[in-house]
Amino acid sequence: MLRRNYKRRTSSFWHFQTLRDLVSDSMAIDMGSSNTVIAVRGRGVVVDEPSVVAVNKMTGEVVAIGREAHVMEGREAREVTLVRPLVDGVVADFDNTQKMLSHFVRAARGGISHFSRRAVMSVLSGVTHVEHRALLTAAEHAHIGRIYMVEEGLASAIGAGVSVEEKQSAAVVDLGGDSTNIAVVSLGMIVYSRAERTGSNDIDAALMERLRRFRGLSIGAPTAERLKIELGSAIEPADPARSVSVKGREVTTGRPGAIDVTADEVYAVAQPILLKIAEGVREALSGLQPEVVSDIYERGLIVTGGGALLEGLGEFLHRETSLATRVVPEPRHSCVMGLMKLFDSPPLLRRLTRSEPSLLDADSASFEMQ
Repeated sequence: MLRRNYKRRTSSFWHFQTLRDLVSDSMAIDMGSSNTVIAVRGRGVVVDEPSVVAVNKMTGEVVAIGREAHVMEGREAREVTLVRPLVDGVVADFDNTQKMLSHFVRAARGGISHFSRRAVMSVLSGVTHVEHRALLTAAEHAHIGRIYMVEEGLASAIGAGVSVEEKQSAAVVDLGGDSTNIAVVSLGMIVYSRAERTGSNDIDAALMERLRRFRGLSIGAPTAERLKIELGSAIEPADPARSVSVKGREVTTGRPGAIDVTADEVYAVAQPILLKIAEGVREALSGLQPEVVSDIYERGLIVTGGGALLEGLGEFLHRETSLATRVVPEPRHSCVMGLMKLFDSPPLLRRLTRSEPSLLDADSASFEMQ
């Protein structure tokens, strides 16, 4: 009799667990200055949208978020302003960060789910306690029961295939929109980490400034980004004369105008920014222990992040550091996929988290049993 009751309770428990998995999600969240990526356990990446909010200037009401807001850039109505609530990888506008994250989390949930049991989020190395708390509070307002924060460099390393059991050190360069995170990991722990507040968006800004000052044409951020994508290269372009026509406003007359921009010109603009990033990598490696440096020399650099899509970046870093360099497949999703892998090992997740469990936690017991 006792055995039958035990079986019945056990069966009921696992049916309950299955039901919970249907109505609540375990999420991995990588909030960046340029994009927010969310993956859900068992479903993969479900949100990958620009981290931007369109706000009515008069009322403060949110008009659009993410992709819908991004298409307005440069063409927004006079009463609308676009806000990027994360700057240099940290929260700069708490209210809009909270609204943006809540919107993306709702989009990521299953159709009948209104509450997420847990989420693991990436956090930039070197953030202050206040910056850390702002991100944590924003996640709590998105109705997530338990929140774990893991350093971005470590998550990217795991997503790039570095095993947490490996003794050999690995160096990961995560090139984002506003920041570059350099992390050295060994045995699932951060040996060294450093965040440089320089990223691929700086190339866009430099292109806008150069064309305004030296070519007499004012262009918007979307046009600058298109130039970077179509013509940008970290190494000498194969065809320096290849060009793209861009339109904008003439600085002197205010009239519409157009110019041709060459690949060589974009290359010249990008070089100072890329050299600054490479210098940060060299400085990071120069302060490491000899055994760690030996491991990195043998293994080379691992490059992740959206900025890694710039043509020739791997070869550029190889030239500048004299280290073999590997750009991972789908570098934009390395961080969030690394966060997802942590759900497969609850003890490891607890060990790597940077934050205390949220007071909203109502699910720690069930998590322990999975």
